[in-house]
Amino acid sequence: MGRPRAARARPGRPRGNPAAPGADVTGADVTGADVSPTDVSPTDVSAAGDSGAATTTALCDAVLDEVERAVVGKRDALTLILTAVLAGGHVLIEDLPGMGKTLIARSMAAALGLRFTRVQFTPDLLPADLLGSTIYDMQSGHFEFRRGPVFTNLLMADEINRTPPKTQAALLEAMAEHQVSIDGETHRLPSPFVVIATDNPIEFEGTYPLPEAQLDRFAVKVKLDYLSESDEASMLRRRLERGSAEVEIAEVVDAAQLLLMRESVESVSVHEDVLRYVVSLAAATRNHPKLVVGASPRAELDLVQLSRARALLNGRDFVLPEDVKALAVAALGHRITLRPEMWVRSLHGADVVEQLLRRLPVPRAPGPA
Repeated sequence: MGRPRAARARPGRPRGNPAAPGADVTGADVTGADVSPTDVSPTDVSAAGDSGAATTTALCDAVLDEVERAVVGKRDALTLILTAVLAGGHVLIEDLPGMGKTLIARSMAAALGLRFTRVQFTPDLLPADLLGSTIYDMQSGHFEFRRGPVFTNLLMADEINRTPPKTQAALLEAMAEHQVSIDGETHRLPSPFVVIATDNPIEFEGTYPLPEAQLDRFAVKVKLDYLSESDEASMLRRRLERGSAEVEIAEVVDAAQLLLMRESVESVSVHEDVLRYVVSLAAATRNHPKLVVGASPRAELDLVQLSRARALLNGRDFVLPEDVKALAVAALGHRITLRPEMWVRSLHGADVVEQLLRRLPVPRAPGPA
């Protein structure tokens, strides 16, 4: 694996803003191009043309193939991340250092034609370092708002659990409403806006656990795990073959096309039996004896939208119960809270969701609603 570099767009494809190195801000290491982030209006989306289900499926496959030029052996994780992006959600990646988290985020942004910004979350990072602040301009005699690194298309919040809760909370409004409020004024974020956050599961000193409200805003939680021996050998061979050259990721789609692809998700139908299956799964988490907090209504909405996106990635315009089952652990496991006595048993939220999936009756595979 190597650091990707946004390449020239392929012939016939519109160009977006490539990811390129940028400047640091106080308390944060920010990487991104020194240009305005891509911001697409509904008019721009309409002008870009119609993107049907078949087109979206083909484009998603092309995006995954392009990202795999830099990321080896992570097709399932990449598919899950792209599913979340297509569903309009945010992603939390939890794994050990050196597993390719930054590489995945940077490569995905380049392939999707999105402005990429990386912020290193540190104990001294302040909300203003992330969101921006109002500064008095002596020449004009007016207060001016200076935008922070959150004004981007794809924000990578690296090691988000290393910053205090006050700064973590600064992202809540941005993730839920796609806007930030500073000094009584509301500022809209660029569209699309995606957060890919990472945390280290083995280090506890100097870290702050993410609050439930923050976790509930991540559509999925992804674990990468180690590569197989054959994939590791392939990774090393690729590095030797390319030498010191960086991997160039071509722009497969741009921001307007991505928004069209998101619109095509809305055309995927969901049968009433599948909806009841989602409701029964969420209700089972709320009544589970080992849990303090079950799945929220936001979790149900995200699970349905993720299932629609997964169906589209698989070339269908309707959701199957298997879509819900395949995504339930990633979508619900991090949102539910275990009773304190369960911690000593090394039980995790994902384990409870897996138990419920085995226990609850699955509806017969319906066709289109």
